[in-house]
Amino acid sequence: MKTLASALLAALALCACSTVPKLDAAADVHAFLVAIRDGDRAGFEAHIDRPALKTNLRARLLAQVARSNADGGQVLGALLASPLADVAADAFLQPEVFRAVAELRGYSPDRPIPSSFAIARFIRPLGGGTACVVQKKDGPCLLNFTNEAGTWRLTSFEGDLSLLRPRR
Repeated sequence: MKTLASALLAALALCACSTVPKLDAAADVHAFLVAIRDGDRAGFEAHIDRPALKTNLRARLLAQVARSNADGGQVLGALLASPLADVAADAFLQPEVFRAVAELRGYSPDRPIPSSFAIARFIRPLGGGTACVVQKKDGPCLLNFTNEAGTWRLTSFEGDLSLLRPRR
């Protein structure tokens, strides 16, 4: 009986260890969602790593340009698109742009943001202080967050780039 009780306690402890980072990340994802819902630029900035996110978006935009240039002009197209990619990446880094992504997940200004516990179900720890938000339990990552000095900040967007546009 003691062995069974010890095994159950060990299993619960292991589950708790994996849940704590998810809840920690979920609390910051919740704050991020509140900031984008409310158009709170300071709250938004507190929950993104602007340089990392801009680098991620810029690289994805340039890769998309390179894929769309099937002829020999790939390098020229990428070079010409580089300044445009910087401008586009900056334009994407706004609360209203990410509000559109959140609305696809069912979050809207007229509905309350789910609790951190509810959000935690959609957090997948990736190791090394990173975690991602998925749309469904076994689905691909949509938003990647990194724990930076105790705050989980958005560092990359893995969803379809066409989702990044403000709703009107």
